[in-house]
This record gives sequence, C-alpha cells and structure tokens, in this order.
Amino acid sequence: MKKIITIAVILLFGCSSTSLIENWKDPDTVLFHANKVLLVGMTQNKSARTAFENELQKEFEKRDVEALKSLDVFDVAFTDSKQTGKELDNVEQSLLDKGFDAILFTKITGSENRENFLKSMSKWEDNQVRFNDDYLEHQGIYFDNSYYENFKIYFAETTLYCICEGKERAMIWRGIIEIMDPSNVNKAIKDYVKLVVTALEEQDLIFIEDF
Repeated sequence: MKKIITIAVILLFGCSSTSLIENWKDPDTVLFHANKVLLVGMTQNKSARTAFENELQKEFEKRDVEALKSLDVFDVAFTDSKQTGKELDNVEQSLLDKGFDAILFTKITGSENRENFLKSMSKWEDNQVRFNDDYLEHQGIYFDNSYYENFKIYFAETTLYCICEGKERAMIWRGIIEIMDPSNVNKAIKDYVKLVVTALEEQDLIFIEDF
C-alpha cells in the first residue's frame, strides 16, 4: 500500500511531462478577484505538500494577492482523520470569519482508464460542487493507504472555489493535468505551478491587472 501512495505522490509532484486536458471556467463568471486565498495541496507526503504550497504562495505574493498555506491553517488532527460535513461547514465559516474568499485546491485523482475518468469529470459541469463536497469525497488521500490501490492512470486536479459571503459557494474554475514520466520533483512543482497561474491569468481569475 505504501508503495502505491509513494508512486502517486511522485506522479503528482515529480513529472517531467504534463498535459492540460481540461480547463473549465464557470460561464457565469467573467472576472473573479480574491483578496485572501487558502492554498491546499492534498497529499500524504508532507515534504511534497510543503514544497508545492510554498511555490504557489510565492507566485501569489509576486502578484500582491494574500495567500495562506493549508499547512499553516489546518492542524495535524484535521488532516489525519475523517471529517464530517458539519465539521467542514464549521471550517468554511471559520475561513470566512478570517477574511478568506477563495480556496485553490489541488489533489491527485485517477481511474482505471482514461475514458472512465473523463466521463466522471464531465458530470461535474452539470452538478457543480462546493469545496466541502470535494474535500469530503477525496479526504482519504490524506490518511487512507489504499486510496490509490486501483488507479492505473493519474491526474493532478486544481480547482478554484469561491467561499464569498452572500454568494454561491461553488466551483469557479478547474484545470486537470494528465501526469506522465516521473522525474525531477522541484522542477515539476515549479512547472505545475506556472501552468496553473498562467491558466488563471488567462481566464481573468484572481490575478487581474488594475482591478
């Protein structure tokens, strides 16, 4: 089981070749500016999670957007055990109380084959979910050693969620990157972060000039 998890982590953060296979944006959202963003990298590998969230935070700071890492917001007990919907509602309210208005959530996902994965992803466009729903479905990534047991192909998925007070707390943007050829971890993290940031800029999300 541990070997499977290690392979999945390497695939997420150590790929020399990545391909953006989906770049979805909510059609009702033209511009989305966030004042304070929570950066979440969901993986059991703390060193990979730290490096990924640090790199993302640096890119946000370069663009004068306040961003905090999940490592600085979520305690160990939170990610080491299964959370309920009610507990996640409380977390979301706590984030709102602290001035957060967006969450950028990255995780490993996978499937037995590429076709099944793409079919499952297409359902999300018809039934947009909140961060809470997404986290509940995939939280086993943090602590379940058998989570990746049946995966034969892997994807990195980054989703932007609005948690703005008084607005629909839903998915604003999602990018899915197919993972291939494990290689240099640090280079892969930087390449992945640049890809995500560029996609957000091109979609006028978070990083908006002269807002």
